[in-house]
Amino acid sequence: MMSLDSITLYLVATMVAALLGAMMVFFGRQENSSALKWWGTAYLLGAASVALWTAAGDKLGPQLYLALNAVGFVACGMVWNAARVFHGRKPHWPGLVLGALAWVAAVTLLDPAASMLRMIIGAGIVSLYAALTASELWVERRKSLQRRWPAFVVPVMHGCVLMLPILIGSFLRPNDAGFSGSIWVTVFAVELVLYAVGTVFVIFMLVSERTVTAHRTAASTDPLTGMLNRRGFSEACTRVIEREAKAGRPVTVMIFDIDHFKSINDRFGHPAGDEMLKLFSTIVVSNLRISDLSGRIGGEEFAALLPCSLEEGVLVAERVREAFETSGIVVDEGPVDTTVSIGVAGGPAGTELEVLLASADTALYQAKRGGRNRVEAAEELPLSLENWRRQSAARVSVPRPEPATA
Repeated sequence: MMSLDSITLYLVATMVAALLGAMMVFFGRQENSSALKWWGTAYLLGAASVALWTAAGDKLGPQLYLALNAVGFVACGMVWNAARVFHGRKPHWPGLVLGALAWVAAVTLLDPAASMLRMIIGAGIVSLYAALTASELWVERRKSLQRRWPAFVVPVMHGCVLMLPILIGSFLRPNDAGFSGSIWVTVFAVELVLYAVGTVFVIFMLVSERTVTAHRTAASTDPLTGMLNRRGFSEACTRVIEREAKAGRPVTVMIFDIDHFKSINDRFGHPAGDEMLKLFSTIVVSNLRISDLSGRIGGEEFAALLPCSLEEGVLVAERVREAFETSGIVVDEGPVDTTVSIGVAGGPAGTELEVLLASADTALYQAKRGGRNRVEAAEELPLSLENWRRQSAARVSVPRPEPATA
């Protein structure tokens, strides 16, 4: 009765695996995901192998029986390679078939009576693939542990269940066929169902997490320069300001405005303007530390936040200004002047971003009025954001003449 129950459980497990595999292949084609296709194909191959082995194992010839087992090990290798593909790595083709080759060699070379040794080798191969899969799924350690632990635990538990009877084998009687033929066979059958469902849950969790992250990144990134856009810059700066405030450290904000950008677009065309924007974004990023933030917050307007004093911020701004001035862009019509005006403002720990931006914008306006291609530091923070907004609106209402030359 127990044997029938075990066979039934194995058949149920294979049907579940086949259904989940077909679903992953379907979604892999819909989403053009190579990793899902790999996972789905692995499930289908493994389900077919286990189903044929369970239903007609005794009736199969030795060569077909060996081939079915080899296909099962290839499916395990495909699960590992699917995890590699998911993280952007190339498939490991030798590793894909190495387990199957090791199993074929073991069956061919070992004494036919050494069934326990073959079982140990087979369980070891599957456990090794499970460990490799777990390591691949754990590779993005920067992710939240609350989201990552199932990806690691599920394949590890699968490998442990397979290896457990081998680890405690010295405590069992080798001829205890009742034990090995009932308890562990049933445990393996139940675990196979749980592993199939649990792995698919982990896969779709990871795929969903990556999709959400991609959309969030797209929503906060400027497509032309690859820098943070206004929304992304504001959200990131808020987090940094809060972190620095807890440590009692000041922050500095600077606003960059490329000089005469409209006339450059008019004279040389928008492609030249786009190249200038990309060049400037590269210069800003290369002159900032990895802990600094920068973003494109308008057409030709950029901003940066540095966890440092105002004096240090002015030095960095001057370095950016000099680097951009000497970079130069050459088009068919000739060289294009590359200058930028920069306003810098600093504040004590905990100063709000809007207050810092308002002060930096006032300093930027002074740099423009002072002849451009210069850095101006704000003398003080605005007393009121409402007053600053009214002053900014008044400045915008007065047209700023643009010279005819760049």
